[in-house]
Amino acid sequence: MAAPKTQTLERQEQITQAALDLINDQGVSGLSIAGIARRVGIVPSALYRHFTSKDAVLDAVLDLIQQRLLDNVAYVRGKTPVSLNQLKLLFTRHIAMLSENRALPHVVFSDAVYNGQPDRKAKVAEIITTYLKEVETIIESGRQDGTICKEVVPATASVMFLGMIMPAAVLWNVSEGNFDMAAHSNTAWPAYERSIAVQIPKETS
Repeated sequence: MAAPKTQTLERQEQITQAALDLINDQGVSGLSIAGIARRVGIVPSALYRHFTSKDAVLDAVLDLIQQRLLDNVAYVRGKTPVSLNQLKLLFTRHIAMLSENRALPHVVFSDAVYNGQPDRKAKVAEIITTYLKEVETIIESGRQDGTICKEVVPATASVMFLGMIMPAAVLWNVSEGNFDMAAHSNTAWPAYERSIAVQIPKETS
């Protein structure tokens, strides 16, 4: 059984989520300690007891994004042993996560996140690389269990997997939600699956 969260940890999670919500509404440039505090319902001085600066909050936002990505990987592995099915479910959950958090492309691609912060840029690179490695591992497992073609290069296919998602998320974001993510996901996955899956010949009558 997991240990219960402390009030401090709960408050830090509230602050981090409030920061993500604020970025969602106003972009990274609109992020401020005062704005985060208002969303949480505390005074700025109380927020400083948990985070020393806006930069510290941004770092916590990146940690939150990484944790949610890895939680999704753990979830799909627990739901099905079939690698191709794991990938499909992971794709669905990633699309849903982006639909619920329009701020994520802001955080990943905004120069305001990296400005004067090479360590943070490295952190974003680490998050993406770690996630790609997890996807790559699933694809390699599929090559071993016979659901994914042996000719597929896992590293390339993992980048293609992310490529189905991030450009669409950017389009959805810059169009203020007018890009149809649901329609995209319904057509993108079958195309990707056909490119990597072992094709079972149809019986002819």
